[in-house]
Amino acid sequence: MPNGLEIAKAAIDDFKKIQRYMMLARKENASETYAELKEEYLSLKAILQVAGVNLTDIDRIKE
Repeated sequence: MPNGLEIAKAAIDDFKKIQRYMMLARKENASETYAELKEEYLSLKAILQVAGVNLTDIDRIKE
């Protein structure tokens, strides 16, 4: 069973991956894809903030 640190690492990794996909979708003007990714981005961001993760250095989207 994963511990809190492993869960936080997985969420951070997912957060960073979603941001990469969002930037690609924005670059390609894929607005529907971007909107779907943004939903996931906001959920992960909320979870990480509740967990006390400082997003200053890893949040490249800033929305």
